[in-house]
Amino acid sequence: MLVPVLALVFLSCCLLFLGILRLLFQDRLLVAERLQRIKGGEKAPRLREELKQPLLARIGKPAWHRLSGFFTRRMSGEKREQFRRRLEAAGNPAGLEPGGFRLLQALLALLLGGAGAAWAAANGSAGKPLLLLSLAGMVVGALLPELFLEIKINERRRAVARSLPDALDLLTVSVDAGLGFDLSLVKVTERFRGVLSEELKRLLQEMKLGVPRREALQNLAKRTGEENLTSFVNSLVQAEHLGVSISNILRLQSAEMRRRRRQRAEELAMQAPVKMLFPLIFFIFPALFVVLLGPALIQILRHL
Repeated sequence: MLVPVLALVFLSCCLLFLGILRLLFQDRLLVAERLQRIKGGEKAPRLREELKQPLLARIGKPAWHRLSGFFTRRMSGEKREQFRRRLEAAGNPAGLEPGGFRLLQALLALLLGGAGAAWAAANGSAGKPLLLLSLAGMVVGALLPELFLEIKINERRRAVARSLPDALDLLTVSVDAGLGFDLSLVKVTERFRGVLSEELKRLLQEMKLGVPRREALQNLAKRTGEENLTSFVNSLVQAEHLGVSISNILRLQSAEMRRRRRQRAEELAMQAPVKMLFPLIFFIFPALFVVLLGPALIQILRHL
């Protein structure tokens, strides 16, 4: 009889102790419960979005990130920074990181190398031909991303070079009208579209985050690598350092950019006859000779 009574007393004491603890820490418990509900509510939509994706994407993305991280760790800091700058100059295609770019090279090398070996085996080749085709496929697969990256970099630089003179004209007019340099950049981004506008928006975003203007401008020049834009940025940085009026620098740079664009157009016009030479020789002249000499040749053959 004593044991049940003692057990009941012990249970009552435990319940009383738990009740006192809950009263003492009630506020903290409520906060913890609310935080847990908020965290669960944040995870639920994300989980639903992930479940909507195909199975291959749900499996492939984690594997891709893990393998790209492996390649990133195997790269030196200097090499990683070099690839990061090149990817930024290309506009970060597909959101690739340096490790992801290396992984893409490795996958394409394996894929094309295997395709070359399979093609050689299907044609009955073995030994040295199979090895050569496999190696050729691997080399081509490794070089294709490099070629694509270089093409994207050159495309973006040409786009910046085309847009820069007009953007400088608008920037000069805005500054002369009394707007500040930053607001003038905002006007340029609102008026223009394309690569230069995207880079200027990123420049403004960096300055909003507290990056000094000089450093943000230098980052812009490093990202694009375009010669005219780099010269313009260096002039602005030098003017800010020496205390020279920005409007004077903008007018000088705008006139210089227009002069360079005119010279570039003249150079391309002078190159046009040389570029037209080979199409004339191999395509137009043969057709012209057929039209002019064809009837005479037919008459000669009839009288033979």
